Amino acid sequence: MIVHPSIATQLRAGIAVTLAGLWLAAPARALEPGETPEVEAFIQEMSAKHQLDPESLREIFARVEIRDDILEAMRRPAEARPWHEYRQIFVTDESVRNGAKFWKKHARTLERASAEYGVEPEIIVAIIGVETRYGRSTGRYRVIDALTTLAFRYPERAAFFRKELEEYLLLCLELDVGPLTFNGSYAGAMGAPQFIPSSYRRYAVDFDGDGRRDLLGSMDDAIGSVANYFRAHGWRRGEPVVTDARIEGTPYAWMESDRAEPNVSLKRMREYGVLPVRDIDIEQLATLVSLEGEDGVMHRLGYRNFYVITRYNRSKRYAMAVWELSVMIKERYAGESG
Repeated sequence: MIVHPSIATQLRAGIAVTLAGLWLAAPARALEPGETPEVEAFIQEMSAKHQLDPESLREIFARVEIRDDILEAMRRPAEARPWHEYRQIFVTDESVRNGAKFWKKHARTLERASAEYGVEPEIIVAIIGVETRYGRSTGRYRVIDALTTLAFRYPERAAFFRKELEEYLLLCLELDVGPLTFNGSYAGAMGAPQFIPSSYRRYAVDFDGDGRRDLLGSMDDAIGSVANYFRAHGWRRGEPVVTDARIEGTPYAWMESDRAEPNVSLKRMREYGVLPVRDIDIEQLATLVSLEGEDGVMHRLGYRNFYVITRYNRSKRYAMAVWELSVMIKERYAGESG
């Protein structure tokens, strides 16, 4: 990585902009870097590894808030709800209607992204719909507050968020933006597609051609970046995503992978009484997906593209919501356009 020539000036500028009124609330619980050994160790690591000015970093972290509400949100994610409740959050008539409107508004960009990256438009639209209601709800937490809180006060995933905090500071240098200015989700995700900092750095693209990868201000960039993310994770245009399954046997639980990775051929599944409800190549690999319906357990088969959706969010409920929403949006868009 090429280090910015005026790191200290730029980081201090981020503080100055914030203090000028872009975003600064009275700290709920201010972080004291000098009294927090793990934060000071992080500062020293960033200085040694990336040549960032430690005093500027201390000034930034002195403005950070440790947020108890972020910790509470992490411990009660929507993905923990049963499927029939989770589905009602995202797969609604309103979301389908707004998804079709979004598609119409951004049709040219979606067509170009689909052509360049090989990802169907409805999948891109559904991701942005589930993530941020088509860009309307991108998050109310300062990203640096979220990542710092989780890196140093959430031991379950501290290593992951510590790395994301590092990625975030580097991202701010690359974008020439002060670290105190970005808002996002309680987990530190940003923009209409809700990319975490490492994904932003790796997969965001300048799809509108203005020289910046702007996921917070450019919907064109957001659309192109979602498509790029899916291509990078192995999306295969036109291949199956999900089919309903009919269960005629009993010893089938072993076919369900926690990671949703397809690892059993349909041919072998049939030997155990697990059958897709429509004709699919029997050599196709799939994973069994069990969902909590209102009237009992539902069974579906997830294929390679279903697994790719879980690379965006590892929850199978999330991936199923994206898939169902995408199908309904496509049907509505086609009906309104025809």
